[in-house]
Amino acid sequence: MSHVPHELAEEFPEHAARMSALKQTDAHFARLSETYHAVNRRIHRAETRVEPMDDLAEEALRKERAGLKDQLYALLKA
Repeated sequence: MSHVPHELAEEFPEHAARMSALKQTDAHFARLSETYHAVNRRIHRAETRVEPMDDLAEEALRKERAGLKDQLYALLKA
């Protein structure tokens, strides 16, 4: 399996332990995290042309990923 960039552990390495704990104790955080990973994988497949998509669709996914990342970071900092 190829390396998928933008994984949360790479984005927020200083919060790895907190992310793991929140995935177990906070259903909202866990749901956002799973959604982030699903969107991130779709973007990676589009970038590597495994599942090509048009530029507008890829841009929309990138915006969705950024929004999810912002929400997750806010929960990590809370």
